[in-house]
Amino acid sequence: MQLEILNLARFYDQQRGLAPTSFTVSKGEMIAIVGHNGAGKSTLLKVLANWINPDAGIAMFDGIDLKNRAALVGKVGFIPEVPNLFDVFSVEYNLRLFAALTHTPFLRVEEILDDFNLLAFRKNRIQTLSKGLQQRVNIGRALLSDPSLLLLDEPTSGLDFEMTKEIHRLLKTMHEAGKTILFTSHRPEEIKSLATRIMVLHQSRLIFDGPGEAYFRSEIHENLYA
Repeated sequence: MQLEILNLARFYDQQRGLAPTSFTVSKGEMIAIVGHNGAGKSTLLKVLANWINPDAGIAMFDGIDLKNRAALVGKVGFIPEVPNLFDVFSVEYNLRLFAALTHTPFLRVEEILDDFNLLAFRKNRIQTLSKGLQQRVNIGRALLSDPSLLLLDEPTSGLDFEMTKEIHRLLKTMHEAGKTILFTSHRPEEIKSLATRIMVLHQSRLIFDGPGEAYFRSEIHENLYA
């Protein structure tokens, strides 16, 4: 197993953000994490991305404890719902900065600018870009170090139809390249189109973990969107 989670938990002000949760992920899976707002989806991704520390439990990636941040630099890419970019700096400067932080050669910046059709925007400040372009930069930034695990929090939230299709294309391409991907989503059509497996969080607890066919036939799906 590439990712092993055992009784992972996180609490906020004595309230449960993520109840003790256990699961494993094999290399190359594309998993949709589903649930209402406040169910613990973002908390789970942030713990796996090392943005916040768990209060209990163990998380291992390729046999390395996720708490060992130095050993995992560049191995895990996190794309938060709100891009964590420096608005006043250019696209190129943002990418170069994150490349330096992950000890990635600057040649990789040129590859990302080309791969994500950002060459025409390289000198543009982030704050001048549309939300769709910002998300493209955000995903490109996360891929600079060629991580094998990608975590995306609502990757198409607020995007129009055409940009949503573009993000879906990028995700499918990354999945075909062998990336392991976990993403959160509220969109049933997005989940059905992309996910090879679905996990449902409800009131901080994992209540379903299985293939899409079983999920979309289940009462859990019917009740979740009732």
